[in-house]
Amino acid sequence: MTGATGRVALVTGASRGIGAATARLLAARGMRVVVNYVRSGTAAEEVVTGIEAAGGHALAVQADVREAAAVERVIEQVQAAWGGIDVLVHNALTPFVIKPFRDMTWEELGGKLDQEMRAAFAVTKAVLPAMTERGWGRIIFLGTGLSRRPREGMIALGTSKAALAQFARYLAQELGPRGITVNIVEPGPVEDTRTLAHALDEAHKQRQVAATPLGRLAHPDDVAQAVAFYASEENAFMTGTTAAVNGGMAMY
Repeated sequence: MTGATGRVALVTGASRGIGAATARLLAARGMRVVVNYVRSGTAAEEVVTGIEAAGGHALAVQADVREAAAVERVIEQVQAAWGGIDVLVHNALTPFVIKPFRDMTWEELGGKLDQEMRAAFAVTKAVLPAMTERGWGRIIFLGTGLSRRPREGMIALGTSKAALAQFARYLAQELGPRGITVNIVEPGPVEDTRTLAHALDEAHKQRQVAATPLGRLAHPDDVAQAVAFYASEENAFMTGTTAAVNGGMAMY
């Protein structure tokens, strides 16, 4: 990754799954990585230890990214250690219910929408000053194919991630003149994530595999590769775009 050495990347929700895979890959490509977590401190420290053992630089930082004050404390901590953040990978997943709309309360749907956008708003606001000052930045939001292709019971997640995707496009339009790109990575079902285990039983999982031309579900490393491209110097002219990492399950 040309020019990546010394760049500072904040990966939210990076203690496991896609976030951990992304943190490891960005570190392997020369970035200094902030491994954010909420409760999984031990897992986050294991990610940091693995990165450092491979010769990289990483820092585990606890914060609930739904809270603006907590995010600001992260920025201050990173600023003191490494300076401003160049790359934001917003991967943290706020809780959601799986149920049909007819059984859902407004608190369940509206609460998910609020938390999704509150977190995205807080982390984006926090990283923009340094990116704007430098005239360079990379922002990547993790979405979901469910924002385009509805599936039973997933209205809260799909609706909130659709809002996040449109938020990203508006940011891309506004921030482009400042040298900041904003893109979205939309995985299909991903192996080894709590979301998949929570949402799909084995029979449903096998139906998803059968519907995927590449014959398997995504792994966290597959998603991390797409994120890493968007985070790189090589991504000089793509903004407001969406990478669908789903093995061909959906094509758009």
